[in-house]
Amino acid sequence: MDFLHGAVALAVPLILAALGELISERAGVLNIGLEGLMLVGAFAAFAVTHATGSPGIGLTAAALCGMALAALFALLTVFVKADQVIVGTGLNLIGLGLTGTIYRGLFGISSAALTVTPLASVQWPLLGSIPVLGPLVFQQNLLVPLSVVAAAAVWWYLYRTRPGLALRACGEKPESADTAGYSVSRIRFLAVVAGGALTGVGGGYLSVAQGNTFVEGMTNGRGFIALALVIFGRWNPWGVLGAALFFGMAEQARYTLPGLGYDLSPQVIAMAPYLATLLALGLFRRRTGGPAALAVPYRRH
Repeated sequence: MDFLHGAVALAVPLILAALGELISERAGVLNIGLEGLMLVGAFAAFAVTHATGSPGIGLTAAALCGMALAALFALLTVFVKADQVIVGTGLNLIGLGLTGTIYRGLFGISSAALTVTPLASVQWPLLGSIPVLGPLVFQQNLLVPLSVVAAAAVWWYLYRTRPGLALRACGEKPESADTAGYSVSRIRFLAVVAGGALTGVGGGYLSVAQGNTFVEGMTNGRGFIALALVIFGRWNPWGVLGAALFFGMAEQARYTLPGLGYDLSPQVIAMAPYLATLLALGLFRRRTGGPAALAVPYRRH
């Protein structure tokens, strides 16, 4: 149970970032800058929590900063029609350089890491008593159950609402959405910004919920894993949720296996989630069902 409890907690930032990317890709925009967005979210949450003492306000700041940076990406790719891969790569570089520079400017360089008040666990009297599910989801911090709610909300929006249908049309056949009277550029822009908010909160989770500090480059490749989760989950919110839990277990194995007496190299254990990513991409490369117009700029004729 402790293993699953830790795996669920570790899966949360991946769930949020992957859901954000799912919304963006369903609208036809490929944002590979998740690593940069998560880093900005992690730093914003840490800095604001350090200043206010409130992790909730810090996570709000993470969402807003994620939206701002995603809006810049959307402006360049959706309206200017810049190459989405190149701009996304630039986003990752901006996130890494900007957070490190501002952190050193605000807090200086010290061997002792600064800490903030972490997001507290919430006890749900009734839900927390549900066998298995209660301890795993409802006896942790608030973002754990909210990430599951987010997956359900994204599914409902995409498959049970007219705006969700229009968004999916922008990713599959934007000409049809345009003919039906929808603004493809507007929908894609808003989808990227909404995805940026979720990704920013996913990054903020790392600094104020999973940990209580900020370290340069602390996302440690999670943004790229989140990209793989969208493929692994076959562009479906429930698939993304399941895939994230699988990778959460792979990461939790890094901490559990040594305690069970397995004499494995620390480097090999640290590689577990990344090896799982490569394995998943290898197994599912021929079973993808991504949007037909993904990463294709739309130009009205």
